Amino acid sequence: MRSLLLALIDQWRAPPPAGSQAGSQPNRRTGWLGQWTYAHRGLHSADVPENSPAAFARAIDAGLGIECDVQRSADSRAMVFHDWDLDRLTPHTGPVAALKAEEIERISLPGDGGTIPTLERFLEQVGGRVPVLIEIKSRKDRRILPICLAVHRALDGYRGQCAVMSFDPRVSQWFARHSGHVVRGLVVTEEGTKNLAGRLRRHFALWIARPEFLAYDIRDLPSRFAAAQRRRGLPVLSWTVRTAEHLQTVSRYADAAIAEGEAAQARKSALAGSPQA
Repeated sequence: MRSLLLALIDQWRAPPPAGSQAGSQPNRRTGWLGQWTYAHRGLHSADVPENSPAAFARAIDAGLGIECDVQRSADSRAMVFHDWDLDRLTPHTGPVAALKAEEIERISLPGDGGTIPTLERFLEQVGGRVPVLIEIKSRKDRRILPICLAVHRALDGYRGQCAVMSFDPRVSQWFARHSGHVVRGLVVTEEGTKNLAGRLRRHFALWIARPEFLAYDIRDLPSRFAAAQRRRGLPVLSWTVRTAEHLQTVSRYADAAIAEGEAAQARKSALAGSPQA
């Protein structure tokens, strides 16, 4: 009875994309999501840093979609960078949000990675050649409006396949309300909470977010929650897919992989050897 009630509320509060249902043809709005493998933070390696123009170029050349991370600068521009602080990947220290976009754009990434790009520059580099997943970084103690607006502005006029996603359900909710033409997703990790309290938290996040797809932690698959949403017509992507075993899990329980390392290279090799390559 409890499961049926939750399913009914899911359908009411977070309906799948129009026309999507289990067993139907892929929805035109979201069907492309499951047709690609996405390079996690670009096709990076020990010599090519994550979220760098060089990693993005390698992904494009390999025929892989791209997942990237964005957060805002001090002047509310969307910058393609994962960490809150600059320390791990650059010679600089301190928070990204303390600097203006023009200052951040001058910061070099390791090796020949290039400099930290704005979201606009990243999209210009991609140019619609491969699809893009944009993970919007947020914190519960920060307003989401500045970064959501920054991403919205950067996407204005972009014609390539793209989607935004976030762990923060408020982000997907904002795009549902204010930028409805942008495909939106909820990033989910169960963190071992497969009990009733954990299930309820996931449903509450779903109802707030109203997502059109899920990006699910590979460590949590198979998942009762993910399977239920997938049956309703929400594509399920999975991160971070690193091994051949992970790829097998994705093939059984999800629609597409957000991959790096061994798994990304395996997919790159498969694409290079296909008749379409």
